[in-house]
Amino acid sequence: MILNLTQHISTEEQTAQFVVEPRMNREEIRALLTFEEIPSKEEIGRRAKELARIAASEASMYAGDTDNEIWITHVMIGGAPYLMGALERAISECPDWGFSPVYAFSKRESVEQTQPDGSVRKVAVFKHCGFVEV
Repeated sequence: MILNLTQHISTEEQTAQFVVEPRMNREEIRALLTFEEIPSKEEIGRRAKELARIAASEASMYAGDTDNEIWITHVMIGGAPYLMGALERAISECPDWGFSPVYAFSKRESVEQTQPDGSVRKVAVFKHCGFVEV
C-alpha cells in the first residue's frame, strides 16, 4: 500500500493502485508542505522529519486496524522541490518501517469540450499512469 503524503487527495486511478489517505493528519501534512517564507536548511530538515514521523504514525494506525490490516510499504510525496530531497531521505530512514518514497507520474492529455454555444474549448487533463520509485 502507498500512503498519500501530498497536499492533494488521491485520484481514483491512484486509489485503484493501492494509495490510501492519511486517517488523522491531513491538515498537518498540508501545513508542513506549504511554505509562506523562504525556509532555512534547518527548517526544511525539521519539516521532512516531522512528515516522516507522520508517515510512521499513519502506517501504525493502518497496521493496527485488525479488521482491515494494511501494510504501508511506500509513501507518495510531492511538493516544493527544495523539500523533496530531505523528505526522500527522512522517509527512507524512517525507523522500523523501511518505506520507499514514490512520486506520481502522469501524462497531460488534450481534451476538446463542446460548449453550449457550439464553440470548442481545449483543456489539459492530467492522467495518472503510475509511480516513480526513488
